[in-house]
Amino acid sequence: MRFLLVAGVLALLVVVPVQAQVRSTPFTLTTGTPRTAEQVATVVDEADLAIRVMPQTRTIAGDATLTLSFTAPVSQVVLELDTVFTIEAITVDGVPVEADDGWENADGRLTIPLYETKAAGDRTSVRIEYSGSPHQATNAPWDGGFVWSRTPDGQPWIATAVQGEGCDLFWPCIDHPQGEPAKVNLHITVPNGLSAPSNGRFLGSTANDDGTTTWNWTTTRPNTYAIALNIGPYVELTAPYESRFGNTVPMHFWHLRTDRAERAAALFAEFPKMLDFYEATVGPYPFGDEKMGVVETPHLGMEHQTINAYGNKYELDGKGYDWLLQHELAHEWFGNQMTNGSWDDMWLHEGLGTYMQPLYARWLNGDRYMEAELATMRLTLRNRFPLVSGRVQDSATVYEDATGPGLDLYYKGALVAHTLRALIGEEAFNRSLTRLVYGRPDPRPGNFEPRYATTPDFIRIAEQESRRDLDWFFATYVYQATLPKLEMTRDGGRVTLRWTGTAGEFPMPVEVEVDGVSQTVAMRGGAGVFNARPGAHILIDPQNRVLRQLDFVDAYQARQAETGASQ
Repeated sequence: MRFLLVAGVLALLVVVPVQAQVRSTPFTLTTGTPRTAEQVATVVDEADLAIRVMPQTRTIAGDATLTLSFTAPVSQVVLELDTVFTIEAITVDGVPVEADDGWENADGRLTIPLYETKAAGDRTSVRIEYSGSPHQATNAPWDGGFVWSRTPDGQPWIATAVQGEGCDLFWPCIDHPQGEPAKVNLHITVPNGLSAPSNGRFLGSTANDDGTTTWNWTTTRPNTYAIALNIGPYVELTAPYESRFGNTVPMHFWHLRTDRAERAAALFAEFPKMLDFYEATVGPYPFGDEKMGVVETPHLGMEHQTINAYGNKYELDGKGYDWLLQHELAHEWFGNQMTNGSWDDMWLHEGLGTYMQPLYARWLNGDRYMEAELATMRLTLRNRFPLVSGRVQDSATVYEDATGPGLDLYYKGALVAHTLRALIGEEAFNRSLTRLVYGRPDPRPGNFEPRYATTPDFIRIAEQESRRDLDWFFATYVYQATLPKLEMTRDGGRVTLRWTGTAGEFPMPVEVEVDGVSQTVAMRGGAGVFNARPGAHILIDPQNRVLRQLDFVDAYQARQAETGASQ
């Protein structure tokens, strides 16, 4: 509902641009901070974003119109937008709002008063015009922002990567995982000769009279940090993917003109193989009505919905596939289709997404290649913070090793998933992934939408699919930092195994191999007993299915830390 104006009540003046700050604030340079009450009650129905990118001055000019609806009474709209931008005009339902009317952008939290309180079910439209020099990435994608680069032949090559900092680095948004717009339209204006592939479906380009071209795109339910600008002199490869679910998915790859054509073609040939793996393991590609898109970028990579960033330079590492392409594609399921409820649940994106790489290695080349990848991951674990704290956290806290799980989100998360798969079986594990991602056991193109999920959701689903109590499992592996330790004692022919250092009773069964013969030891009350002749060779967990503390790995990590500190 548009607010009603009473004649003579409002004296509306021309908005005077407000000078922006030179640097982004600490608030802006993180994402996922708690939402205000107004933001919790605000739904972004549509974001229409017109962004002009000027490579010569490294500046942008934005014109954003957000259509909002409300689930509770709201007297002001609260968004986020980087303070480096000059806000030139704000209008609400076509009526200008002045700084004197009380709008402010302190620290990057843009607060716009409404002329009347909106009730639950009402709608409003907010238009924000802004311009300036956006925050530049110092080491994208880890320290993100705009990447202003040049191709080998000297052409502008520009990208955005804002996962850790958030959407407010270049467009006004609710900078929180649960701030996803239902629809986004993008109108990206760039100098002639450059392409601007972006999210969703391509709606055509428009040649302007000033030597620029506007590229138009539309997408539904994008993850907030997954909206991306990509600009360069690209060559586009296209082909259809015939899905095992009966639909046809358009595949697109934009690569630099200077690339060797055979390398680009070889990478493009990996697309359908990876899609088939994910569809067989998890379910249908979530955005088949838009595209499966990849664009070459001057930074390593990022999971931008339907336009994943690829900067691996076609490097081969002996795995039999391009790991970066495979990892970013995982996030179309774990991150874009299923988005974590808060940053505290980020392991659902990174851990489950990372586990797809060793599973894909097995899909392509067998168990040995999966096991090799898992063994390499095991050497990286820090175990200083739990994967999930159980409280609201922002991206900076979660991703920094000094304050949160950091890289454990990826590799420990993957190893936890592997242990869970070994415990409940591959079929129950895959069914759990499918329900987590789609919210239903029978996804088919057209019968699901993007959804939010949390760690408790995953626990509940895994328990239902396995018909087991798994609280003990997640309490130890996800909500506790230290790994469980398995101790073995021998008394003649009697061998006792005991779990220690766990978050409670830990009944994880253990496979043992006695003189080459395997058996599974049930661990009741955290302990189990089996018989073996004195002097028999006993190998615990021969297939390395269970994540646990290993002294030789701890010694390796300590030596690596000592070596690094002395350099």
